[in-house]
Amino acid sequence: MTLANVPAGGSFRVVKVRLNRETGKRLADMGFISNVSGAVVRTGFLGGPLQVRIMGYDALIRRFEASGIDVEVPAGESEKDGVK
Repeated sequence: MTLANVPAGGSFRVVKVRLNRETGKRLADMGFISNVSGAVVRTGFLGGPLQVRIMGYDALIRRFEASGIDVEVPAGESEKDGVK
């Protein structure tokens, strides 16, 4: 699953960032590295950016960047929210 598929209010744990070059480096600098937990605060209208709380601060990331971040969601949340 990717971060782009996590619903607003859902929590996640980063597995891997599949983006490279400047985008991947920028995301790593923001804290998107393996085994870091976070939560999606809200999602933008019509596929807009996601507001993500990670490492104690909020970050806005583009949806296509979020689709390059593999995450795991807690078992209870994936069933509750219908996330697959």
